[in-house]
Amino acid sequence: MMGRHQPEILHHGAVDGVTGSCHELRLGDGRSVLVDCGLFQGAERSGSGAGVERLQFIQPVDHIQALIVTHVHIDHVGRIPYLLAAGFRGPIVCSEASAELLPMVIADALKVGVTRDARLIQGVIHLLRERTVAIPYGQWHRVLEGETGLSIRLQPAGHILGSAYVECDLRTPDDRFRILFSGDLGAPWTPLLPSPKSPYRADCVVLESTYGDRLHESRRDRHERLRAIVEHAFENGGTLLIPAFSIGRTQELLYELEAIIHANPRRPLADGRVWGEVEVILDSPLAADFTAGYRRLRDHWDREAKRRLRAGRHPLDFEQLLTIEDHDTHLRTVEYLARTGRAAILIAASGMCAGGRILNYLKAMLGDPRHDVLFVGYQAAGTPGRIIQRYGPGGGYVDLDGRRYDIRCGVHTLSGYSAHADQKDLVNFIRRMRIGPRRILLVHGEEHAKIALRDALTEAVPGAEVMLAGSVSRITP
Repeated sequence: MMGRHQPEILHHGAVDGVTGSCHELRLGDGRSVLVDCGLFQGAERSGSGAGVERLQFIQPVDHIQALIVTHVHIDHVGRIPYLLAAGFRGPIVCSEASAELLPMVIADALKVGVTRDARLIQGVIHLLRERTVAIPYGQWHRVLEGETGLSIRLQPAGHILGSAYVECDLRTPDDRFRILFSGDLGAPWTPLLPSPKSPYRADCVVLESTYGDRLHESRRDRHERLRAIVEHAFENGGTLLIPAFSIGRTQELLYELEAIIHANPRRPLADGRVWGEVEVILDSPLAADFTAGYRRLRDHWDREAKRRLRAGRHPLDFEQLLTIEDHDTHLRTVEYLARTGRAAILIAASGMCAGGRILNYLKAMLGDPRHDVLFVGYQAAGTPGRIIQRYGPGGGYVDLDGRRYDIRCGVHTLSGYSAHADQKDLVNFIRRMRIGPRRILLVHGEEHAKIALRDALTEAVPGAEVMLAGSVSRITP
């Protein structure tokens, strides 16, 4: 056991970018807990200190007593199998909805990136389920006992179903600290999810900054722009391709598309059909599984979504939705849409175009001006999605699986569908605390976003010291 020191936070990811979230809260008595344990993606995966070193980030792991999961996106949970393989034997604490969704995420990550051996995958999932401790929102949970003790409370973060920010109540022999890890905070009025509410107090906040330098469109404007982009794509006589993360963005898009169809069933489309006849194709087995999971977890939906259910509507399982499961049907669909230019809405993973079935559609259709691509989520630096988003409008090109593809299709971005709070939302999250923090540590953002958010917070919260987190952060000034 190490000697007694002041508590501190070690950042094992999401310091220089937006992926690989993993933060180690050292209690000062030799014990630690982790908040998230995510994979690096895009350029962050291959940068300095990446590769094996970024996977085997903590050796040994004996001092790590627990892992707290804010939500189940892969950049927050993808390194859990490596943590288990390193000998971690503590609990994995998360919300009730995250506990149901987490095994699906880890199983898919293992299948895609590690092994297709079903026996090995099931062994990891069995171990994961044994370790998972699901706790309700709003209830304090004792994580560590002793002279130095730690309790945590999860509160809804509004990012994806089950997402939470973490309040940590740390008691030492000499002091008491309230430390908050934001995880990923959602924007207000995100479909299906209750909006995040600020806690009463915090001494130190580890705050995400993904969109710390910009403001999103309003939900009403976003809704209308989605409708307009679909109609524009259909005027071109082609398909609208939407790369979307299997969990979160896909379900929100389905929810919004159902609302548009419900409100405009007879509104004409360019190909002679009406909105009530539009085909929405979900070509992602994992997204389909998560969508089914969302339906099972409808008790966690917000009031608006529950009202739609009571009215007899099915926002995640409507008549116009076609789900593709098997690979042969996927390949035939790619060939058919590329050849015919059929007017349809196609949703497929991955959200940053770094893998998954969306790649086959992009390879077949990027060079055809009849088609359109719509980005609805953050595109990390170095990902194909970022390249298409940046260079596509000017007629650029992108490399996919080692081959160059010219971009002649339309390229659109709807930032309002981001699962992340914008600058105003992040500032308000801090300002609305009754007792604000003395220190704010900015993580999970590119440098320009963190600097812009730091400046905004410094002006809005003059009593707080706002810093860009480094590899180690002190909890108190």
